[in-house]
Amino acid sequence: MDPLNKKYYKISEVAEILHLPASTLRYWEKYFTVIRPKRNDKGTRFYTSADIEKIAMVHYLVKEKGLKLEAAQEQIRANPTGVERQSRALIRLRGIRQELVALLNSLGRLKKS
Repeated sequence: MDPLNKKYYKISEVAEILHLPASTLRYWEKYFTVIRPKRNDKGTRFYTSADIEKIAMVHYLVKEKGLKLEAAQEQIRANPTGVERQSRALIRLRGIRQELVALLNSLGRLKKS
């Protein structure tokens, strides 16, 4: 996940950042009590970077670990700090992997030249 530098994000931006459909975000918002974006008078959702981190936690538990929604909700209730740490570590490791792959590709191109 790229560094978040805006104060608020629309649902389409969050969906793009996390590679999730907007419908999944709306459903998770109804199901998980930790996801509560701000809304304007028209009902448009505005997510903060803290909201995005919470969604990333849910994504980690449901999509990466394969937990059912009920089990993910219980994990968040029981150990929110631990889940957040694991989620952040996974995101960081993926970023490092992407950088390493890019470096390897660059080195491969240099060898061919």
